Amino acid sequence: MPKESNESSKEDQNKIDKDGIEDTVETSEEMIRKRIRRNTPSPHRLTPQSSPPRFVSVEELMETAKGFTNMALAHEIVMNSAFQVKPYEPEEGSLEKRVKEIMHKAFWDCLESQLNEDPPSYGHAVTLVGEIKETLLSFLLPGQSRLRGQIEEALDLSLIQQEAENRALDISKVAQFIIDMMGTFCAPCRDDDIKQLRKITDIVPLFKSIFAVLDKMKIDMANFAVSSLRPHLLQQSVEYERKKFQDFLDKQPNALDFTKKWLQDTADYVTGGGTEGGATCTPISAQLPLTIHNHAYLRLLKWDHDTESFPETLLMDQGRFLEMQQELEQLALVASVLLIVYNSAGAAISGLPGLMERLKKTIKILLAEMHTPSFKADETFAAVAEKLCVELRGCLSQHGFSPFSSDRENTLKGQIVAAKSADNPIRKVIDSRIQTYLLGFLESSAHWSAPALPGGLIPISKELEEIAVKLGRLVTFNKLVYSPFYHKILQDILKQGESLDV
Repeated sequence: MPKESNESSKEDQNKIDKDGIEDTVETSEEMIRKRIRRNTPSPHRLTPQSSPPRFVSVEELMETAKGFTNMALAHEIVMNSAFQVKPYEPEEGSLEKRVKEIMHKAFWDCLESQLNEDPPSYGHAVTLVGEIKETLLSFLLPGQSRLRGQIEEALDLSLIQQEAENRALDISKVAQFIIDMMGTFCAPCRDDDIKQLRKITDIVPLFKSIFAVLDKMKIDMANFAVSSLRPHLLQQSVEYERKKFQDFLDKQPNALDFTKKWLQDTADYVTGGGTEGGATCTPISAQLPLTIHNHAYLRLLKWDHDTESFPETLLMDQGRFLEMQQELEQLALVASVLLIVYNSAGAAISGLPGLMERLKKTIKILLAEMHTPSFKADETFAAVAEKLCVELRGCLSQHGFSPFSSDRENTLKGQIVAAKSADNPIRKVIDSRIQTYLLGFLESSAHWSAPALPGGLIPISKELEEIAVKLGRLVTFNKLVYSPFYHKILQDILKQGESLDV
Protein backbone atom coordinates (compact mmCIF):
# COMPACT_ATOMS: atom_id res chain seq x y z
CA MET A 1 0.00 0.00 0.00
CA PRO A 2 2.82 2.50 0.70
CA LYS A 3 4.06 4.15 -2.45
CA GLU A 4 7.71 3.36 -1.70
CA SER A 5 8.77 0.04 -3.25
CA ASN A 6 8.72 -2.95 -0.92
CA GLU A 7 12.18 -4.42 -0.47
CA SER A 8 11.14 -7.04 2.04
CA SER A 9 10.77 -10.74 1.33
CA LYS A 10 7.43 -12.39 0.66
CA GLU A 11 7.63 -13.98 4.08
CA ASP A 12 8.01 -10.59 5.72
CA GLN A 13 5.07 -9.29 3.69
CA ASN A 14 2.84 -12.10 4.92
CA LYS A 15 3.92 -11.46 8.49
CA ILE A 16 3.16 -7.75 8.39
CA ASP A 17 -0.23 -8.46 6.77
CA LYS A 18 -1.16 -10.85 9.56
CA ASP A 19 0.20 -8.62 12.33
CA GLY A 20 -1.43 -5.52 10.92
CA ILE A 21 -4.90 -6.97 10.78
CA GLU A 22 -5.07 -8.30 14.35
CA ASP A 23 -5.74 -5.05 16.15
CA THR A 24 -7.83 -3.37 13.48
CA VAL A 25 -10.33 -6.19 13.04
CA GLU A 26 -11.13 -6.30 16.74
CA THR A 27 -14.50 -4.71 16.16
CA SER A 28 -15.37 -7.15 13.39
CA GLU A 29 -14.28 -10.06 15.58
CA GLU A 30 -16.48 -8.80 18.40
CA MET A 31 -19.49 -8.63 16.07
CA ILE A 32 -18.83 -12.15 14.84
CA ARG A 33 -18.30 -13.33 18.42
CA LYS A 34 -21.73 -11.96 19.35
CA ARG A 35 -23.25 -13.64 16.31
CA ILE A 36 -21.67 -16.98 17.27
CA ARG A 37 -22.94 -16.62 20.84
CA ARG A 38 -26.40 -15.83 19.53
CA ASN A 39 -26.53 -18.69 17.04
CA THR A 40 -24.53 -21.42 18.79
CA PRO A 41 -26.77 -23.86 20.65
CA SER A 42 -26.47 -23.71 24.40
CA PRO A 43 -24.69 -26.55 26.24
CA HIS A 44 -27.98 -27.36 27.98
CA ARG A 45 -29.81 -27.98 24.69
CA LEU A 46 -26.90 -29.98 23.32
CA THR A 47 -26.61 -32.36 26.27
CA PRO A 48 -27.65 -35.88 25.18
CA GLN A 49 -30.10 -37.54 27.52
CA SER A 50 -28.29 -40.88 27.34
CA SER A 51 -25.06 -39.68 28.96
CA PRO A 52 -23.98 -37.06 31.50
CA PRO A 53 -22.35 -33.86 30.23
CA ARG A 54 -18.58 -33.65 30.02
CA PHE A 55 -17.44 -30.79 32.24
CA VAL A 56 -14.59 -28.63 31.01
CA SER A 57 -12.72 -25.77 32.61
CA VAL A 58 -13.54 -22.11 31.98
CA GLU A 59 -10.11 -21.72 30.40
CA GLU A 60 -10.83 -24.51 27.92
CA LEU A 61 -14.18 -22.99 27.00
CA MET A 62 -12.67 -19.53 26.53
CA GLU A 63 -9.89 -20.91 24.35
CA THR A 64 -12.42 -22.86 22.29
CA ALA A 65 -14.64 -19.79 21.89
CA LYS A 66 -11.64 -17.74 20.77
CA GLY A 67 -10.69 -20.38 18.21
CA PHE A 68 -14.26 -20.57 16.95
CA THR A 69 -14.39 -16.80 16.58
CA ASN A 70 -11.10 -16.75 14.67
CA MET A 71 -12.49 -19.48 12.42
CA ALA A 72 -15.66 -17.44 11.82
CA LEU A 73 -13.59 -14.40 10.87
CA ALA A 74 -11.39 -16.42 8.49
CA HIS A 75 -14.51 -18.03 6.99
CA GLU A 76 -16.12 -14.64 6.43
CA ILE A 77 -13.02 -13.35 4.65
CA VAL A 78 -12.89 -16.42 2.40
CA MET A 79 -16.60 -16.65 1.56
CA ASN A 80 -17.41 -12.95 1.32
CA SER A 81 -15.35 -11.32 -1.43
CA ALA A 82 -16.83 -7.95 -0.39
CA PHE A 83 -15.77 -8.34 3.26
CA GLN A 84 -14.21 -5.19 4.64
CA VAL A 85 -13.19 -3.92 8.03
CA LYS A 86 -15.28 -0.90 8.95
CA PRO A 87 -14.71 1.71 11.66
CA TYR A 88 -16.80 1.41 14.77
CA GLU A 89 -19.12 4.27 15.56
CA PRO A 90 -21.46 4.43 18.58
CA GLU A 91 -25.13 4.73 17.78
CA GLU A 92 -26.46 8.22 17.23
CA GLY A 93 -27.91 9.64 20.46
CA SER A 94 -26.40 6.88 22.62
CA LEU A 95 -24.70 7.58 25.94
CA GLU A 96 -21.47 6.16 24.57
CA LYS A 97 -21.47 8.64 21.68
CA ARG A 98 -22.25 11.57 23.97
CA VAL A 99 -19.45 10.65 26.38
CA LYS A 100 -17.03 10.26 23.48
CA GLU A 101 -17.95 13.68 22.07
CA ILE A 102 -17.60 15.36 25.47
CA MET A 103 -14.19 13.80 26.12
CA HIS A 104 -12.90 14.68 22.66
CA LYS A 105 -14.11 18.27 22.97
CA ALA A 106 -12.46 18.61 26.40
CA PHE A 107 -9.18 17.28 25.04
CA TRP A 108 -9.07 19.59 22.02
CA ASP A 109 -10.17 22.59 24.12
CA CYS A 110 -7.31 21.85 26.51
CA LEU A 111 -4.82 21.67 23.62
CA GLU A 112 -6.05 24.99 22.24
CA SER A 113 -5.79 26.58 25.67
CA GLN A 114 -2.19 25.40 26.07
CA LEU A 115 -1.16 26.70 22.65
CA ASN A 116 -2.75 30.10 23.41
CA GLU A 117 -0.73 30.54 26.57
CA ASP A 118 2.15 33.03 26.65
CA PRO A 119 4.55 31.39 26.16
CA PRO A 120 2.75 28.46 24.51
CA SER A 121 2.74 25.12 26.32
CA TYR A 122 3.41 22.14 24.04
CA GLY A 123 2.87 19.26 26.45
CA HIS A 124 -0.27 17.94 24.80
CA ALA A 125 1.05 18.70 21.32
CA VAL A 126 4.22 16.64 21.87
CA THR A 127 2.09 13.74 23.13
CA LEU A 128 -0.01 13.91 19.97
CA VAL A 129 3.10 13.95 17.80
CA GLY A 130 4.28 10.82 19.62
CA GLU A 131 0.99 9.03 18.83
CA ILE A 132 1.16 10.12 15.19
CA LYS A 133 4.76 8.90 14.99
CA GLU A 134 3.79 5.43 16.25
CA THR A 135 0.95 5.26 13.74
CA LEU A 136 3.22 6.23 10.84
CA LEU A 137 5.80 3.64 11.91
CA SER A 138 3.07 0.98 12.04
CA PHE A 139 2.43 1.55 8.33
CA LEU A 140 6.00 0.60 7.42
CA LEU A 141 7.00 -2.74 5.96
CA PRO A 142 10.09 -4.43 7.45
CA GLY A 143 12.35 -3.46 4.55
CA GLN A 144 11.52 0.24 4.51
CA SER A 145 14.48 1.35 6.63
CA ARG A 146 15.02 4.66 4.81
CA LEU A 147 11.51 5.88 5.60
CA ARG A 148 11.85 4.64 9.16
CA GLY A 149 15.00 6.71 9.58
CA GLN A 150 13.31 9.82 8.20
CA ILE A 151 10.40 9.50 10.63
CA GLU A 152 12.64 8.79 13.62
CA GLU A 153 14.80 11.84 12.78
CA ALA A 154 12.03 14.33 11.98
CA LEU A 155 9.78 13.25 14.88
CA ASP A 156 12.47 12.85 17.56
CA LEU A 157 10.32 13.54 20.63
CA SER A 158 13.23 14.42 22.92
CA LEU A 159 14.48 17.00 20.40
CA ILE A 160 10.97 18.38 19.86
CA GLN A 161 10.57 18.67 23.65
CA GLN A 162 13.85 20.59 23.93
CA GLU A 163 12.84 22.94 21.12
CA ALA A 164 9.52 23.54 22.87
CA GLU A 165 11.24 24.35 26.16
CA ASN A 166 13.60 26.77 24.37
CA ARG A 167 10.75 28.39 22.43
CA ALA A 168 12.29 27.25 19.15
CA LEU A 169 9.63 24.71 18.09
CA ASP A 170 8.00 25.26 14.72
CA ILE A 171 4.89 23.12 15.16
CA SER A 172 3.68 23.99 11.65
CA LYS A 173 6.87 22.52 10.18
CA VAL A 174 6.34 19.32 12.17
CA ALA A 175 2.75 19.12 10.95
CA GLN A 176 3.90 19.63 7.37
CA PHE A 177 6.32 16.69 7.62
CA ILE A 178 3.54 14.52 9.04
CA ILE A 179 1.22 15.41 6.15
CA ASP A 180 3.98 14.68 3.62
CA MET A 181 4.53 11.25 5.20
CA MET A 182 0.80 10.54 5.20
CA GLY A 183 0.75 11.38 1.51
CA THR A 184 3.51 8.81 0.97
CA PHE A 185 1.65 6.05 2.79
CA CYS A 186 -1.98 6.68 1.90
CA ALA A 187 -4.03 4.87 -0.71
CA PRO A 188 -4.95 6.87 -3.85
CA CYS A 189 -8.50 7.27 -2.51
CA ARG A 190 -7.08 9.43 0.33
CA ASP A 191 -5.25 11.92 -1.90
CA ASP A 192 -8.11 14.42 -1.66
CA ASP A 193 -8.03 14.16 2.14
CA ILE A 194 -4.30 14.97 2.09
CA LYS A 195 -4.96 17.99 -0.15
CA GLN A 196 -7.54 19.27 2.34
CA LEU A 197 -5.05 18.90 5.20
CA ARG A 198 -2.59 21.17 3.39
CA LYS A 199 -5.21 23.94 3.30
CA ILE A 200 -5.69 24.02 7.10
CA THR A 201 -3.58 26.65 8.87
CA ASP A 202 -4.86 26.58 12.48
CA ILE A 203 -2.96 24.00 14.52
CA VAL A 204 -5.83 22.51 16.54
CA PRO A 205 -8.20 21.91 13.59
CA LEU A 206 -5.18 20.60 11.65
CA PHE A 207 -4.31 17.99 14.29
CA LYS A 208 -7.95 16.97 14.60
CA SER A 209 -8.12 16.44 10.84
CA ILE A 210 -4.79 14.58 10.81
CA PHE A 211 -6.10 12.07 13.33
CA ALA A 212 -9.33 11.67 11.38
CA VAL A 213 -7.42 10.87 8.17
CA LEU A 214 -5.04 8.53 10.04
CA ASP A 215 -8.06 6.59 11.30
CA LYS A 216 -9.21 6.16 7.70
CA MET A 217 -5.72 5.05 6.68
CA LYS A 218 -5.70 2.40 9.42
CA ILE A 219 -8.92 0.95 7.99
CA ASP A 220 -7.42 1.07 4.49
CA MET A 221 -4.36 -0.84 5.72
CA ALA A 222 -6.53 -3.43 7.47
CA ASN A 223 -8.55 -4.01 4.30
CA PHE A 224 -5.34 -4.21 2.30
CA ALA A 225 -4.18 -6.90 4.73
CA VAL A 226 -7.51 -8.74 4.35
CA SER A 227 -7.20 -8.78 0.56
CA SER A 228 -3.60 -9.99 0.90
CA LEU A 229 -4.60 -12.73 3.32
CA ARG A 230 -7.52 -14.04 1.26
CA PRO A 231 -5.46 -16.12 -1.24
CA HIS A 232 -3.51 -17.72 1.64
CA LEU A 233 -6.71 -18.42 3.58
CA LEU A 234 -8.30 -20.01 0.51
CA GLN A 235 -5.45 -22.51 0.36
CA GLN A 236 -5.56 -23.43 4.03
CA SER A 237 -9.10 -22.70 5.19
CA VAL A 238 -10.52 -26.20 4.62
CA GLU A 239 -8.03 -27.89 6.96
CA TYR A 240 -8.07 -24.92 9.32
CA GLU A 241 -11.85 -24.86 9.76
CA ARG A 242 -12.06 -28.64 10.06
CA LYS A 243 -9.41 -28.65 12.79
CA LYS A 244 -11.03 -25.78 14.69
CA PHE A 245 -14.42 -27.48 14.56
CA GLN A 246 -12.86 -30.75 15.72
CA ASP A 247 -11.35 -28.90 18.70
CA PHE A 248 -14.81 -27.55 19.48
CA LEU A 249 -16.32 -31.02 19.08
CA ASP A 250 -13.73 -32.54 21.42
CA LYS A 251 -14.97 -30.25 24.19
CA GLN A 252 -18.66 -30.47 23.22
CA PRO A 253 -19.14 -34.04 21.94
CA ASN A 254 -22.84 -33.47 21.32
CA ALA A 255 -22.26 -30.34 19.22
CA LEU A 256 -23.51 -32.08 16.07
CA ASP A 257 -26.99 -32.85 17.37
CA PHE A 258 -28.78 -30.39 15.07
CA THR A 259 -26.66 -31.46 12.11
CA LYS A 260 -27.64 -35.09 12.73
CA LYS A 261 -31.32 -34.14 12.96
CA TRP A 262 -31.05 -32.10 9.74
CA LEU A 263 -29.60 -35.06 7.83
CA GLN A 264 -31.90 -37.61 9.50
CA ASP A 265 -35.04 -35.64 8.60
CA THR A 266 -33.79 -35.28 5.03
CA ALA A 267 -33.02 -39.00 4.79
CA ASP A 268 -36.55 -39.80 6.00
CA TYR A 269 -37.94 -37.53 3.28
CA VAL A 270 -35.73 -38.92 0.50
CA THR A 271 -36.07 -42.61 1.30
CA GLY A 272 -39.78 -42.19 1.91
CA GLY A 273 -40.25 -40.88 -1.63
CA GLY A 274 -41.04 -37.39 -0.32
CA THR A 275 -44.00 -35.41 -1.50
CA GLU A 276 -44.09 -33.12 -4.51
CA GLY A 277 -40.66 -33.03 -6.12
CA GLY A 278 -39.37 -35.74 -3.79
CA ALA A 279 -36.41 -37.95 -4.63
CA THR A 280 -36.85 -41.35 -6.19
CA CYS A 281 -33.70 -42.97 -4.76
CA THR A 282 -34.12 -46.25 -2.93
CA PRO A 283 -32.16 -47.17 0.19
CA ILE A 284 -29.89 -49.46 -1.86
CA SER A 285 -28.91 -46.74 -4.36
CA ALA A 286 -25.19 -45.96 -4.48
CA GLN A 287 -26.09 -42.30 -5.01
CA LEU A 288 -28.28 -42.16 -1.92
CA PRO A 289 -25.80 -40.40 0.45
CA LEU A 290 -25.10 -37.71 -2.16
CA THR A 291 -28.81 -37.32 -2.90
CA ILE A 292 -29.62 -36.96 0.80
CA HIS A 293 -26.89 -34.39 1.17
CA ASN A 294 -28.01 -32.28 -1.79
CA HIS A 295 -31.65 -32.37 -0.65
CA ALA A 296 -30.46 -31.38 2.83
CA TYR A 297 -28.89 -28.19 1.47
CA LEU A 298 -32.08 -27.38 -0.46
CA ARG A 299 -34.06 -27.70 2.78
CA LEU A 300 -31.97 -24.87 4.19
CA LEU A 301 -33.53 -22.59 1.56
CA LYS A 302 -36.95 -23.32 3.11
CA TRP A 303 -35.82 -23.13 6.72
CA ASP A 304 -37.93 -21.66 9.50
CA HIS A 305 -35.21 -19.65 11.21
CA ASP A 306 -37.51 -18.60 14.05
CA THR A 307 -38.41 -22.09 15.26
CA GLU A 308 -35.82 -24.53 13.87
CA SER A 309 -32.23 -24.79 15.07
CA PHE A 310 -29.77 -24.42 12.22
CA PRO A 311 -27.16 -27.18 11.66
CA GLU A 312 -24.01 -26.43 13.65
CA THR A 313 -21.74 -27.02 10.65
CA LEU A 314 -23.47 -24.22 8.75
CA LEU A 315 -23.97 -21.61 11.46
CA MET A 316 -21.38 -19.28 9.93
CA ASP A 317 -23.36 -19.29 6.67
CA GLN A 318 -26.84 -19.04 8.16
CA GLY A 319 -27.13 -15.40 7.14
CA ARG A 320 -26.15 -16.24 3.57
CA PHE A 321 -28.75 -19.03 3.36
CA LEU A 322 -31.42 -16.71 4.77
CA GLU A 323 -30.52 -14.05 2.20
CA MET A 324 -30.77 -16.58 -0.66
CA GLN A 325 -34.07 -17.87 0.75
CA GLN A 326 -35.56 -14.39 0.72
CA GLU A 327 -34.27 -13.70 -2.79
CA LEU A 328 -35.78 -16.96 -4.04
CA GLU A 329 -39.15 -16.17 -2.46
CA GLN A 330 -39.23 -12.83 -4.25
CA LEU A 331 -38.15 -14.40 -7.56
CA ALA A 332 -40.84 -17.08 -7.24
CA LEU A 333 -43.47 -14.36 -6.85
CA VAL A 334 -42.10 -12.38 -9.79
CA ALA A 335 -42.14 -15.46 -12.04
CA SER A 336 -45.63 -16.44 -10.83
CA VAL A 337 -47.15 -13.03 -11.52
CA LEU A 338 -45.52 -12.82 -14.95
CA LEU A 339 -46.79 -16.30 -15.82
CA ILE A 340 -50.30 -15.27 -14.79
CA VAL A 341 -50.12 -12.09 -16.88
CA TYR A 342 -48.80 -13.76 -20.02
CA ASN A 343 -51.24 -16.66 -19.76
CA SER A 344 -54.09 -14.18 -19.43
CA ALA A 345 -53.06 -11.80 -22.21
CA GLY A 346 -51.84 -14.52 -24.57
CA ALA A 347 -50.68 -13.68 -28.08
CA ALA A 348 -51.54 -9.99 -27.70
CA ILE A 349 -48.37 -9.28 -25.69
CA SER A 350 -46.24 -12.31 -26.47
CA GLY A 351 -42.87 -11.29 -27.86
CA LEU A 352 -43.33 -7.54 -27.44
CA PRO A 353 -39.81 -6.14 -26.92
CA GLY A 354 -39.07 -4.73 -23.50
CA LEU A 355 -42.49 -5.43 -22.00
CA MET A 356 -41.47 -8.35 -19.81
CA GLU A 357 -38.52 -6.43 -18.35
CA ARG A 358 -40.76 -3.44 -17.57
CA LEU A 359 -43.34 -5.65 -15.84
CA LYS A 360 -40.61 -7.52 -13.98
CA LYS A 361 -39.00 -4.28 -12.79
CA THR A 362 -42.35 -2.97 -11.56
CA ILE A 363 -43.06 -6.16 -9.60
CA LYS A 364 -39.58 -6.25 -8.03
CA ILE A 365 -39.78 -2.61 -6.94
CA LEU A 366 -43.17 -3.13 -5.26
CA LEU A 367 -42.00 -6.35 -3.56
CA ALA A 368 -38.65 -4.93 -2.44
CA GLU A 369 -39.79 -4.66 1.20
CA MET A 370 -41.61 -8.00 1.35
CA HIS A 371 -39.40 -9.36 4.14
CA THR A 372 -39.67 -6.34 6.42
CA PRO A 373 -42.09 -6.12 9.37
CA SER A 374 -43.92 -3.18 7.80
CA PHE A 375 -44.78 -5.09 4.60
CA LYS A 376 -48.53 -5.33 3.96
CA ALA A 377 -49.18 -8.15 1.47
CA ASP A 378 -52.80 -7.28 0.63
CA GLU A 379 -52.06 -3.64 -0.16
CA THR A 380 -48.88 -4.42 -2.05
CA PHE A 381 -50.36 -7.11 -4.30
CA ALA A 382 -53.36 -4.92 -5.00
CA ALA A 383 -50.90 -2.22 -6.08
CA VAL A 384 -48.98 -4.75 -8.22
CA ALA A 385 -52.21 -5.81 -9.94
CA GLU A 386 -53.25 -2.20 -10.59
CA LYS A 387 -49.83 -1.15 -11.94
CA LEU A 388 -49.56 -4.14 -14.27
CA CYS A 389 -53.07 -3.63 -15.63
CA VAL A 390 -52.26 0.02 -16.37
CA GLU A 391 -49.06 -1.08 -18.13
CA LEU A 392 -50.93 -3.71 -20.14
CA ARG A 393 -53.68 -1.25 -21.08
CA GLY A 394 -51.16 1.17 -22.52
CA CYS A 395 -49.19 -1.58 -24.27
CA LEU A 396 -52.28 -3.09 -25.94
CA SER A 397 -53.42 0.32 -27.11
CA GLN A 398 -49.96 1.18 -28.46
CA HIS A 399 -49.85 -1.98 -30.59
CA GLY A 400 -53.41 -1.77 -31.90
CA PHE A 401 -55.02 -4.43 -29.71
CA SER A 402 -58.39 -4.07 -28.02
CA PRO A 403 -58.13 -3.35 -24.30
CA PHE A 404 -59.27 -5.92 -21.77
CA SER A 405 -62.88 -5.77 -20.74
CA SER A 406 -63.47 -4.72 -17.15
CA ASP A 407 -64.46 -8.29 -16.23
CA ARG A 408 -61.30 -9.74 -17.76
CA GLU A 409 -59.16 -7.09 -16.08
CA ASN A 410 -60.77 -7.73 -12.70
CA THR A 411 -60.20 -11.46 -13.15
CA LEU A 412 -56.53 -10.81 -13.89
CA LYS A 413 -56.20 -8.59 -10.84
CA GLY A 414 -57.77 -11.29 -8.68
CA GLN A 415 -55.32 -13.90 -9.99
CA ILE A 416 -52.36 -11.62 -9.29
CA VAL A 417 -53.53 -10.88 -5.74
CA ALA A 418 -54.11 -14.60 -5.14
CA ALA A 419 -50.43 -15.29 -5.94
CA LYS A 420 -49.47 -13.85 -2.56
CA SER A 421 -50.60 -17.08 -0.90
CA ALA A 422 -47.96 -19.80 -0.53
CA ASP A 423 -50.68 -22.34 -1.40
CA ASN A 424 -51.46 -20.70 -4.73
CA PRO A 425 -51.23 -23.46 -7.41
CA ILE A 426 -49.19 -21.37 -9.86
CA ARG A 427 -46.80 -20.22 -7.14
CA LYS A 428 -46.36 -23.83 -5.96
CA VAL A 429 -45.54 -24.94 -9.50
CA ILE A 430 -42.98 -22.17 -9.95
CA ASP A 431 -41.46 -22.88 -6.55
CA SER A 432 -41.21 -26.59 -7.35
CA ARG A 433 -39.47 -25.82 -10.64
CA ILE A 434 -37.00 -23.53 -8.88
CA GLN A 435 -36.17 -26.32 -6.44
CA THR A 436 -35.76 -28.76 -9.34
CA TYR A 437 -33.37 -26.37 -11.09
CA LEU A 438 -31.27 -25.80 -7.97
CA LEU A 439 -31.13 -29.53 -7.22
CA GLY A 440 -30.06 -30.17 -10.80
CA PHE A 441 -27.39 -27.50 -10.41
CA LEU A 442 -25.99 -29.19 -7.30
CA GLU A 443 -26.08 -32.61 -8.92
CA SER A 444 -24.43 -31.42 -12.13
CA SER A 445 -21.83 -29.14 -10.50
CA ALA A 446 -19.32 -31.99 -10.45
CA HIS A 447 -19.64 -32.24 -14.25
CA TRP A 448 -19.41 -28.45 -14.80
CA SER A 449 -22.65 -28.41 -16.79
CA ALA A 450 -25.66 -26.27 -15.91
CA PRO A 451 -29.08 -28.01 -15.92
CA ALA A 452 -31.84 -27.08 -18.34
CA LEU A 453 -34.08 -24.25 -17.18
CA PRO A 454 -37.66 -25.44 -16.44
CA GLY A 455 -40.56 -23.68 -18.12
CA GLY A 456 -41.82 -20.42 -16.63
CA LEU A 457 -38.42 -19.44 -15.19
CA ILE A 458 -36.99 -17.62 -18.20
CA PRO A 459 -37.88 -14.13 -16.82
CA ILE A 460 -35.77 -14.82 -13.70
CA SER A 461 -33.07 -16.94 -15.35
CA LYS A 462 -30.21 -14.51 -14.73
CA GLU A 463 -30.99 -13.99 -11.04
CA LEU A 464 -31.65 -17.69 -10.55
CA GLU A 465 -28.32 -18.66 -12.06
CA GLU A 466 -26.51 -16.18 -9.80
CA ILE A 467 -28.13 -17.71 -6.73
CA ALA A 468 -27.35 -21.23 -7.99
CA VAL A 469 -23.67 -20.34 -8.40
CA LYS A 470 -23.60 -18.79 -4.93
CA LEU A 471 -25.31 -21.85 -3.46
CA GLY A 472 -22.95 -24.20 -5.29
CA ARG A 473 -19.92 -22.37 -3.93
CA LEU A 474 -21.25 -22.56 -0.37
CA VAL A 475 -22.16 -26.23 -0.66
CA THR A 476 -18.84 -27.24 -2.22
CA PHE A 477 -16.82 -25.49 0.45
CA ASN A 478 -18.98 -26.83 3.28
CA LYS A 479 -18.69 -30.39 1.97
CA LEU A 480 -14.91 -30.07 1.74
CA VAL A 481 -14.63 -28.89 5.33
CA TYR A 482 -17.13 -31.17 7.02
CA SER A 483 -17.11 -34.27 4.77
CA PRO A 484 -15.60 -36.56 7.48
CA PHE A 485 -18.38 -35.61 9.91
CA TYR A 486 -21.14 -35.90 7.28
CA HIS A 487 -19.83 -39.26 6.04
CA LYS A 488 -20.00 -40.82 9.49
CA ILE A 489 -23.45 -39.37 10.23
CA LEU A 490 -24.89 -40.58 6.91
CA GLN A 491 -23.32 -44.01 7.39
CA ASP A 492 -25.00 -44.34 10.79
CA ILE A 493 -28.34 -43.15 9.37
CA LEU A 494 -28.27 -45.57 6.44
CA LYS A 495 -27.16 -48.50 8.63
CA GLN A 496 -30.03 -47.78 10.96
CA GLY A 497 -32.41 -47.70 7.99
CA GLU A 498 -31.13 -51.04 6.73
CA SER A 499 -31.62 -52.65 10.15
CA LEU A 500 -35.16 -51.32 10.31
CA ASP A 501 -35.91 -52.72 6.84
CA VAL A 502 -34.66 -56.15 7.92
